[in-house]
Amino acid sequence: MKTIKEIVEALKNAKTYEPWMQELEKDERASVQKAFLQFQKRMEKQKKLHEQFRQKQSFDESFLPFEGAYLAGVDEAGRGPLAGPVVTCAVILPKDCPELVGVNDSKQLSKKKRAEFAEIIKKHAIDYYIHFQSAEVIDEINILEATKQSMKTCVENLKIRPDFVIADAVSIPIDIQQEAIVKGDAKSLAIGAASILAKHERDLYMEELHKQYPQYGFDKNAGYGTKEHLEAIERFGPTVHHRKTFEPIKSMLEEKVKL
Repeated sequence: MKTIKEIVEALKNAKTYEPWMQELEKDERASVQKAFLQFQKRMEKQKKLHEQFRQKQSFDESFLPFEGAYLAGVDEAGRGPLAGPVVTCAVILPKDCPELVGVNDSKQLSKKKRAEFAEIIKKHAIDYYIHFQSAEVIDEINILEATKQSMKTCVENLKIRPDFVIADAVSIPIDIQQEAIVKGDAKSLAIGAASILAKHERDLYMEELHKQYPQYGFDKNAGYGTKEHLEAIERFGPTVHHRKTFEPIKSMLEEKVKL
């Protein structure tokens, strides 16, 4: 009989159910049963992730106009913050890539998991492009138009021209057949991958911006209007990276002009 330590270690390293595990169902040692239950839960989670992966693959394949066509998924990060760019990404994924099991809407993943997946996506993607649209442009043409133009830049800068484009709830001004999908980042593998890359790169950008403007807490709020961020704007005023057409910054500036 194996020791508890040996069994626990074997279960941690196991990638699938193996014949020797049948004996564990009869093992009365509490630590063994606990470890076996954890293994079963992990396998169930993996099974669910693989099923979701297959569903997302099928969803994306349903848009392919012909066999071997290239599908680009497009998404953004940062439409709502008071500061920083909106970042968009277009990505073309390979037909089958098991390394992408678990790719999901970036908001559903931890920062660490996003970083891990970002590297995997970059490594396995057929092509991808990321674009940063500045606060200045956002103020000039409005956030929706700035996002659309940024997405357009991404698609047009792909080395491979896609045959079909799917984006998360936005219609892009391009001459390629496309579909805007509500909650696409949760339904599509390609859009989900684009959302991860956009969010990850934006977070890195805001962390660098924090080094220049530590008083605003960009490393924690990513430019969103938290209480601490708003208090910092009141005290120090907005930076060149703040969106002057967004409330409450717009009203703050208008009030300052009156004074």
